[in-house]
Amino acid sequence: MSAEISGRPFELRARVYFEDTDAGGIVYYVNYLKFMERARTELVRALGFDQSVLQRENTIFVVHSVSARYHAPAQLDDELVVTADVLELKRASVRFAQQVRRADGRLLCEGEVLVACVSADQYKPRMIPLALNEAFKTVQANQSMQDRGEAESAS
Repeated sequence: MSAEISGRPFELRARVYFEDTDAGGIVYYVNYLKFMERARTELVRALGFDQSVLQRENTIFVVHSVSARYHAPAQLDDELVVTADVLELKRASVRFAQQVRRADGRLLCEGEVLVACVSADQYKPRMIPLALNEAFKTVQANQSMQDRGEAESAS
């Protein structure tokens, strides 16, 4: 797997392995959520934060809720491009917009994931660390600027 932070939105490239597929030879539906989790984790890493360090600092992120829509199946050996972008940022949560596409651009799955920041010892909500919050704001602002640029070029 490889990650790309320079483009908008954040991208992670992944390959479909046999273990990702079901008896029908296609990616089992829940495994798309695993690919999305990896993209969110690598986004945080690309922003300069290590989740193991955050955990030692009593901060972890847990999935609160997920919505997903499946469009087409991925199959063994497909190369996937998994995106993660900050849709909404609050004091103790981040909502991500995510997509899984085949490398040829075909949309396979899209969804939104609400992730809550909690204390690692008691699983109680806590504020996202300031530096990480600022990094998420930068991602969100960059996406907003790109969206405005695309809208202007379309008109």
